[in-house]
Amino acid sequence: MRVDQLGVCVSLSISAALLGLTTQAVAEEQVFTGEKVHLGMGSAQAFVRSENGQATAVGIMLSADSLNGLSKPQKGRSAYASYLIKLPASGPKTVFDHIEINWEPKGHPPPKVYDKPHFDFHFYLSGQQARNQVHFKSDADSADPSQQPPAEQLPQGFIVPPGTAVNRMGVHAINPASPEFQGKPFTSTFIYGYYNKQLSFFEPMVSLDFLKSKPQFSEKVARPAAYAKPGAYPSAYSIKYDDQTKMYTIALEELKEGG
Repeated sequence: MRVDQLGVCVSLSISAALLGLTTQAVAEEQVFTGEKVHLGMGSAQAFVRSENGQATAVGIMLSADSLNGLSKPQKGRSAYASYLIKLPASGPKTVFDHIEINWEPKGHPPPKVYDKPHFDFHFYLSGQQARNQVHFKSDADSADPSQQPPAEQLPQGFIVPPGTAVNRMGVHAINPASPEFQGKPFTSTFIYGYYNKQLSFFEPMVSLDFLKSKPQFSEKVARPAAYAKPGAYPSAYSIKYDDQTKMYTIALEELKEGG
């Protein structure tokens, strides 16, 4: 082979390699959406974002007007409301079965921490039938050894304190180092949920005031060392407002294999 031919071959090889890298770097992103559900004066719907056929995020989209016209406490009525959100029928599957939005117009315990209007976004691993079987004698059952998850399934720094057992949900694991437990105002936080020692839901909690501030928030989440069920689990979560689409997104991001 002549030297000039060798140069052409080398050049073609480099071009092909660069082309391959470019093709690989440009990921094909798709967003699949579920059915809309009426919320406030607007709507909510689930979405799954994927790249090259693999789910990378699952979340909720809220129209801007969904924050208006929400139920308010009245004498003799709590005004608490829940909304079942189905995941998209098409697109890549995830470990999640469904989502439920809980509107807490008066907040909930502990006092001076979560007692302000906020949303609980529950991303459930189990189906609705299994959730209906979740029952406790009292909220203190979360302290019972039968409800304490194995250490490897609890993220570092998280605990399951007494008073967090809720029927049709499970027990709630919190991080005592979170800002709201250090005297700072509650804006958002991330909670893990369990039932009979098994991971059952992920829960971003977001205050109404924080949503109305039109945030551009994202944060890594602590992951347990192991998961009982194989699949891709979140490594981060985000709360964002898009001024162009007038939509809020609350998402579990960076889904990665675990367990």
